[in-house]
Amino acid sequence: MTTHEVTNQSTPLVGVNLFRANRPLQDALRWHHPGFDAARFDALGAEVGSAAVQTDARLANSHAPVLRTHDRFGHRIDEVEFHPSYHALLGGALRQRLHGAPWAEGPGGHIERAAAFMLYTEAEPSVLCPVSMSYAVTPALRANPGLFAHWGAKIADPHYDSRFVPASAKRAVTMGMGMTEKQGGSDVRANTTRAEPDGEDGWGRRFAITGHKWFMSAPMCDAFLVLAQTATGLSCFFMPRWLPGGSLNAIQIQRLKHKLGNQANASSEVEFQRATAWLVGEEGRGVPQILAMGAITRLDCALGTSGLMRQALSLALHHTAQRHAFGKPLIAQPLMKNVLADLALESEAATALAMRLARALDRCEHGQDPHGHEAVMRRLLTPVAKFWICKRGSQFAQEAMECLGGNGYVEDAGEGVMARIYREMPVNSIWEGAGNIQALDLLRALRGAAVAEALAHELEPVRGAHPALDRALADVLAAMDGITHEAQARRLARDVALLLQAGLLRQTAGDAVFDAFCVSRLAGQADVFGLLPAGLDLDAVIDRAQPVEVA
Repeated sequence: MTTHEVTNQSTPLVGVNLFRANRPLQDALRWHHPGFDAARFDALGAEVGSAAVQTDARLANSHAPVLRTHDRFGHRIDEVEFHPSYHALLGGALRQRLHGAPWAEGPGGHIERAAAFMLYTEAEPSVLCPVSMSYAVTPALRANPGLFAHWGAKIADPHYDSRFVPASAKRAVTMGMGMTEKQGGSDVRANTTRAEPDGEDGWGRRFAITGHKWFMSAPMCDAFLVLAQTATGLSCFFMPRWLPGGSLNAIQIQRLKHKLGNQANASSEVEFQRATAWLVGEEGRGVPQILAMGAITRLDCALGTSGLMRQALSLALHHTAQRHAFGKPLIAQPLMKNVLADLALESEAATALAMRLARALDRCEHGQDPHGHEAVMRRLLTPVAKFWICKRGSQFAQEAMECLGGNGYVEDAGEGVMARIYREMPVNSIWEGAGNIQALDLLRALRGAAVAEALAHELEPVRGAHPALDRALADVLAAMDGITHEAQARRLARDVALLLQAGLLRQTAGDAVFDAFCVSRLAGQADVFGLLPAGLDLDAVIDRAQPVEVA
């Protein structure tokens, strides 16, 4: 008798063109940027869905970075070693222009970059932190012409160089940020790191910086923007790993953080021992400068979570279509169908909202905002999208994992992609300000420009499309016109997110998706997935979400 015949198991989801298989992303990209480079996305979709990239993602996450503080002769080197697959994935991200390149491209460049970032995240490579930071710091460096003249082209170059050598020997560089200190966390004004004047040269005013950073991700980046106190106040500085003369800067990596997820990426705790850095922007204006960069990295948090959601959904749909229970495929079981349709709604809504934020950024940066509407929407959407999409991510991953049962919970030396996604989800919610920070930022946005008027204008094309949407819009506008207590800021952030998602789905998705979203999110308030009411076209929702290639 054969005791180990494998039956009723799903096959790996591999060798699928992830762009062709993602109809919601295709439609969102067409809506926001009809002239996108179709050939680029077809090639990218094939690459990130390939067995080779999946293998690199598994190996990069299974072999953690290793810190070497000294060489064998006792010299301080502060070098982090990565598995070759980490470098392969990071090189692919730069080749796909996910770092600083879009700032030098024409209109639509940031929209294409956003869609490509989501696709790359589907592979769950955990290497995109330095890519995102390189994207976010690029505008800030323009405040220092000397620095930008030397570094700007390298931050946009697609030819990754993994060597730990001075930037002058490289075509391309990556950038990091060092903001958080142990005593302050999100309250960066409490930072104690000090900067003392140390002369001036072609890169501007030079300072010697002494202090620490509790979190400095990707410490092998070529340079960092850091915060430190001067006599004028908290200021922003550019700190390279290697000094112009070819010697190492005085950045000492104390340890690498042992994290829940994000295993391929090194997050470190560092000390600065009179490290050399150059002032970026105006002295004493470090907080506004960091907030501007944070607004860009918060976009990537929303994009990254949306990409992880899509991959988790694809895995759940792929598995349940092949796995049988009680005489038929799991996907045909009524309760499972409800859960999968609900997850599909959430995933497409996240994609739609994240892409809308990317469009706002793109139009603002390219002067395509003559009436200022996109600037107001960008200010509103940034905390709302970061809060809601990232907040839903962990619950989404947990429900998708349940669709696979025990197989979804198994890591199996990194082969268990669903388990990797589940561990990765919380980082985007925490990084660049957790939920409360985003909710408070929304209240600050309401004190600025005419947000309520902009929101009403944004949703004018979909008024009357669904009674639940009209009621929700009236409620949100009333809340914005009144006084929202700080303790209710999260509720307002959720309500604005759901309202905007509904409006976007009306314009980019079919009737089945839009109706189901309005009924389940606006007319009702489900606390878990799988509570969609009777009468909705669940089959149509699931069919649209299936990871099946469509040219």
